[in-house]
Amino acid sequence: MTVLAVPYHLDDHHPDLEFPVEPERTTAARPGRGTPWERMAELYETVAREVAAEVQQDRTPLVMSGDCTTSLGVVAGIQRAGIRPGIVWFDAHGDLQTPQSTTSGYLGGMPLRMLLGEGNPTVAKTIDLQPVPESEVVLVDARDLDPPEVDYLAGSAIRTCGIADVAGDLLPSGALYLHLDLDVVDPTSLPGLLFPSPGGPALREVADAVRAVLSTGRVAALGLACTWQPGRAPVESVRPMVEQFLAAL
Repeated sequence: MTVLAVPYHLDDHHPDLEFPVEPERTTAARPGRGTPWERMAELYETVAREVAAEVQQDRTPLVMSGDCTTSLGVVAGIQRAGIRPGIVWFDAHGDLQTPQSTTSGYLGGMPLRMLLGEGNPTVAKTIDLQPVPESEVVLVDARDLDPPEVDYLAGSAIRTCGIADVAGDLLPSGALYLHLDLDVVDPTSLPGLLFPSPGGPALREVADAVRAVLSTGRVAALGLACTWQPGRAPVESVRPMVEQFLAAL
């Protein structure tokens, strides 16, 4: 087990981003030019190399970052190690937008769709990210979906479920990338979130569900999106949960 930190929100470096546990290594990219996708591709190339090195040594990395797009580098790294993982994606949001469907233009609303091989191809081409089949993806407690995401899910093979139903036969077979965006937690249980979404599970319920997935012994990497407001990071609340995850890896 290795704890890696990627203190970025999209292509913006946040060196003071607070994490619930101390990382063993912190990843950063040289200030680059070009589009945001090109700058993120450079960063995620580094993430992919580091994750691949850990997985090849039979270590399960925990990759902490300030968004969900870092998952592109994590999954590419698992693939470089010779593993084609399925995905278990805990998130209050779908992250299934494309440049054509989004109304906000927010790039952080697109990474799961990009892992499926759609959307802007810049990152995938740069880091050799291979598409994950829809049938190998489980989306957990995505309760705040935009209309284009609802339409997409209605015709896709992605499985959706609530927190209580995440384990068992619903999980993809084989190795897994387990992604946890902390905004899946109800904001009354975890204040300070950047994109709070009411009506979700308590922190304890999320912790139990994640541990159930970890208990399969098939998680190749765990991604933790620390999507909280600057200066309001609830690290003391989250730390015991993350320490439990590390003990299970």
